[in-house]
This record gives sequence, C-alpha cells and structure tokens, in this order.
Amino acid sequence: MRRYLEPGPIVLVSSRWKKQVNIMTLGWQTMMEFSPSLVGCTIAGGNFSFDLIRNSRECVINIPSAKLVDKVVGIGNCSGSEIDKFQEFQLTPVKASKVKAPMIQECFASLECKLADDSLIDKYNFFIFEVVKAHLAPTPKHPQTLHYAGNGEFMVSGKRISRRAGFRPEYL
Repeated sequence: MRRYLEPGPIVLVSSRWKKQVNIMTLGWQTMMEFSPSLVGCTIAGGNFSFDLIRNSRECVINIPSAKLVDKVVGIGNCSGSEIDKFQEFQLTPVKASKVKAPMIQECFASLECKLADDSLIDKYNFFIFEVVKAHLAPTPKHPQTLHYAGNGEFMVSGKRISRRAGFRPEYL
C-alpha cells in the first residue's frame, strides 16, 4: 500500500552535533505550511541521525537528483555511527549559513532547517522544522527526483503538466 502514498521525493538529511556529522536517506517528509515554511519529517528513534538532530535542533534537507540513486541507497543501508558517509560516498560537505549541519554540494537543492516544534517527537518520532534558508542550483530547471515505490524500487519524476492558469495566485 505504501507505494501509493509515499510522499517523495527521497531526500538526504545531513546533521551535526558537536563533532559528529551524518547523512541519512529519508522518504517520510511533508510540507506543512507556506509561511513560515514548515516541513515535517519522521525519523526513526534508532537512527543515528535521530539524536544528532534532536540534540542540535537543526539539520539540512538536501534533495538529490536521480543520478545519485546508488549513493542514496548506500547511505540508507549503513550507519553513520560506523563510517563517515561523506567520505564513503564521495560527497562534498558545504558550510551552511544558518545552521551548523553541512549542505551536500552534489544535491541540486538544500534547505537549512531549525526545529520549530518538538511536541510530536516522543510519541511519533515526528520533527517539525522551519526552513530558515533555501539554496537551489540554477540548473537543471526541472531536475529528475527519486520517489521510493517500495520493494527496493524507485520512480523517477518525469513529464510535467501545467495548470497554472487555473490556480488562484495565492495558492501557487
């Protein structure tokens, strides 16, 4: 059933707490509000990033293109408590401007986030972040993103259809 409800796209969440740095693959995130821009993320309590993010109260949500699929899978199949994922997967950490967690240079978009609401973490492992700074590469204009379909399979974003003219401006 989850193949029909996965929110996608798959993201790489980078975090830093004290001297520990990590990247995790995440597919369970959702936009929650326009202004301020809020994103909700479910992060399993047993994940190495859980404590890093909970303690630092910040992270970077990096959006990879489909060409990084093998790195996305690899990052999701190992623990940052055992290896340096930046080094292992040959990814470049870039200093963020509003948070201490690094951005990932190879991703086409990075959202610097600070924890806005921690009230659902203990019960649901649900973090609500405010995007405090967004970075978007000028190209490609429409990058192909990965969307997990379950059973180890991904869908890649494809054809776009526009209905922009049918929207009220405040809903765009």
